[in-house]
Amino acid sequence: MAKTYVFGHKSPDTDTITSSIVMANLEVQLGNTEAKAYRLGNLNKETQYVLDYLDIEAPELLETIDDDANVILVDHNSPKESVENIENANIQKIVDHHKVAFNTSYPLYVRIEPVGCTQTILYKLYKENNVEITPKIAFLMLSAIISDTLLLKSPTTTPEDIQTVEELNELIKEDYQEYGLEMLKAGTDLSTFTIPEILKLDAKQIDLKDKKSIINQVNTASIDDVMQMKEELEDEIQKIIKDEELDLFMLLITDIINSNSQVIVLGEHADIVEKAYDVKLEDNTALLEGVVSRKKQVVPIMTKHA
Repeated sequence: MAKTYVFGHKSPDTDTITSSIVMANLEVQLGNTEAKAYRLGNLNKETQYVLDYLDIEAPELLETIDDDANVILVDHNSPKESVENIENANIQKIVDHHKVAFNTSYPLYVRIEPVGCTQTILYKLYKENNVEITPKIAFLMLSAIISDTLLLKSPTTTPEDIQTVEELNELIKEDYQEYGLEMLKAGTDLSTFTIPEILKLDAKQIDLKDKKSIINQVNTASIDDVMQMKEELEDEIQKIIKDEELDLFMLLITDIINSNSQVIVLGEHADIVEKAYDVKLEDNTALLEGVVSRKKQVVPIMTKHA
């Protein structure tokens, strides 16, 4: 049996890493013994916290794949976010919660649902296939849902996410609220990252109609702490705009405690933010009250006003 590479998107977050591990385990339990989880980038501190807490090794770094390699994609289906050479791979399955962006010339298994986290879908796949959810697998699932929904406070949260968390909590038998807050706080520590690293932590190229854009999101417990680096961040953003030939770069600094986001926006079309949120950028920045979800509260409204 040929090896099957299971991985999520570049600039991996907690959902992408844990979903790769959980999906690979499901495949093994169903008989695909050559399925193995991989990652397409370095771990962020939140994800490292989860793996350290559970004493699990990080998936191996994958930089490229051979033509016709068997792959399973989780938490993404866009070629721009995937491994190099993905267009020549044999994509066997996709499990995701984002909009459809992939085209293939052959049929394949696709499970995409409008829920807050890929792990909510994987939880159902385990149940549907009568595969045991061990405490460690349950913790991985729970951690990702907490991460993607900001402890079920994000507008991306669905009733299915809430129900899944309740059922997983029965399996781990711990206070998920306390664990989840500590996990989220771990992810807000930017002290050991360089400015370029911060601007790549969760950067996604999201073209707003014909506007080539990058929207990067970092979580924090103190917006003021991040804004102290504003001048350095702006200098590096300008370099990225030039190197990548971008029309817009948006840094979304999300306060996980108060559920607001401060944005730093640069580029020829920075005014899209002003139109989208009816705010005035002052010195390239503005506070977006109540905005915490890039997928639901940023990308759609920014695309509409692009």
